[in-house]
Amino acid sequence: MSDNTPSQSVARVMLVDDHPHGREGMREILSGDRSFEIIAEAKSGEEALELIELQQPDLVLMDIRMPGMGGLEATQRIKSRWPAVKIVMVTVSDDISDLFEAIKRGAQGYLLKNITPSQWLEYLRAVAYDEAPMSKELAARLLLEFTGALGQSGRTPASTLGGSPKPEPRTNASSATPLTEREKEILERVAYGDSNREIAATLGISEHTVKNHLKNILQKLHLDNRVQLARYAIQQGMNDQT
Repeated sequence: MSDNTPSQSVARVMLVDDHPHGREGMREILSGDRSFEIIAEAKSGEEALELIELQQPDLVLMDIRMPGMGGLEATQRIKSRWPAVKIVMVTVSDDISDLFEAIKRGAQGYLLKNITPSQWLEYLRAVAYDEAPMSKELAARLLLEFTGALGQSGRTPASTLGGSPKPEPRTNASSATPLTEREKEILERVAYGDSNREIAATLGISEHTVKNHLKNILQKLHLDNRVQLARYAIQQGMNDQT
């Protein structure tokens, strides 16, 4: 599906929320956009697992808190069996720890229930068609996760917050990757949370070229999404600021 644009294909969506009003709200938002087709609805994580095998959706909107099997556990189980299915967590909580845990379980995104419908649709189209960047805050948290930079202070280093820092020279670890120099440059920017547009502007290339490079990078590294790419870049020392 990542090769298509909204004008060429329709994302098949499953809604998962234990509250009828929650599902109704999501249904109303998506029903006005031809990029999406709602093919199934589930009231629990257990029901979602049953339906997903039958319906094979492209995208799942998953409530994070549900009785029984919650959204986080359901996400992890779905991604282990159907890794191509994209999952966006839906919640009223803006706790960054919830977002980070959802991403670690395999979710591609995270939406707050109280944002505007237009923001929902813009974000979901980006996720469905592989265009959603990782937030700068999440990029900083990933850096802390893999470097242990949080230490005992509990503070995020100022150098990882806000803005879009210039890449520093890569460590020797990155030289072992199967990527070209241009692909490494793009991967560095993904690790900092840049969008395709920001990457294009930084490197002086078109967004279309960025998308093509990202597709090639994902294939070469056998990865599925931008968060996994960012983890790989951090593990390889591609954004080492020391």
